[in-house]
Amino acid sequence: MIAKGKAIAHGINAIRYITGESKYKAHPERIQHICNHHIDDMLDAMGIWTMMNLHTADRGIKNNVIRMEISPSKEHTKDFTPADWKRLWYDFAREFDRIEMRDDKGKIISGKTNIAGSIHSVWLHTESAGDVPHLHAAVCRVDERGNINNDHNIHKRAQMAAQVVAERRGWQTAARIHTERAKSVVSEDCMDILRQMQSWSWEDYARRLSKKGYEFCPRKDRRGKVVGYALIVGGKTKYIASELGVGRNLMATKIESTWERLHTQTQDEIKPQQQKSHAPVKPVYDYSQYKYGTTRCDITVNGTNHRLYLPDKVVQFLDDEFDYRFVENSDSLTNLAMAFFAALAAPTIPAGGGGGSSNELKWGRDPKEDDIEFARRCARAAIRKLGKKPRIGGRRR
Repeated sequence: MIAKGKAIAHGINAIRYITGESKYKAHPERIQHICNHHIDDMLDAMGIWTMMNLHTADRGIKNNVIRMEISPSKEHTKDFTPADWKRLWYDFAREFDRIEMRDDKGKIISGKTNIAGSIHSVWLHTESAGDVPHLHAAVCRVDERGNINNDHNIHKRAQMAAQVVAERRGWQTAARIHTERAKSVVSEDCMDILRQMQSWSWEDYARRLSKKGYEFCPRKDRRGKVVGYALIVGGKTKYIASELGVGRNLMATKIESTWERLHTQTQDEIKPQQQKSHAPVKPVYDYSQYKYGTTRCDITVNGTNHRLYLPDKVVQFLDDEFDYRFVENSDSLTNLAMAFFAALAAPTIPAGGGGGSSNELKWGRDPKEDDIEFARRCARAAIRKLGKKPRIGGRRR
């Protein structure tokens, strides 16, 4: 299950989007009201916004609405009734409010919230790409007691609450999927390094791991011999050698034998490799499997649904570039740009940087481009094809 949270200033635009009242919403009939708290169920978007404004008017809060999204896996909610969705929302809100963040010394840096006891409105959306049902909620920043809901690290808090709720219900969480798949990625990185090493040594192994972004933490005996090790990813995720590889073949006691097996190729196997061209090989970009630092995205191309795992920074870039609060056709543009990025579709015209054809790249990923540069070209190509339509009343201030 995935959850997001963000404190925003343009609450009326978000509430219109959440309730399906925006005239630009393609399928408002597929949006269903789930529950309200401290406000009448008959209120429209403007009524909800007015109540929240009145409740925060004297507090001087710029971002006075919290926009939240809760998205379980489709298979977990296929038989859900409105009552089940309401129960899921309050389970999530309760866990969200229990979280108290502290620093390494135990000092509170982000206190508890009370979104369950704040004015809020929750709606079920079933019209997204891939038909994955998910909840949207608008929550007032000031609760029923007059306290301001803390928005510090709100996105992280939402992810933590989602993990607790999912584990309690026996669902596989995004964090668990991340851990399991990251193990396979880490293992493959280790095996690649062993294949590249011309001779075995712990020093070379550690140096190559460091180049790939891993912190190598050896455990040695009294004579200085490495008897165990662990790898740390991103400064916090730790993998013990016995968890990696196949049959524990990357443990300190087995890794040299693993290296030897990888390098016992016959001359018949080596010769064809030596005859291959030395021309640079273009990298292969596969977004069909989860990898560390990616986000799940469900998109539709020519009526076919695709599940992709795109780099986090690309998803964030497209989310900012086509912010639904300000762009009417945000979903269509994002969907098409992601299809271009993953090579599931291609524009009919070059999508280069302007200034004549000499400045334009042929369509496709240039090996010298980083993810954001290519994502920016994909966004421009999507705009050329569909046009970028501003949402009325959604201009930035």
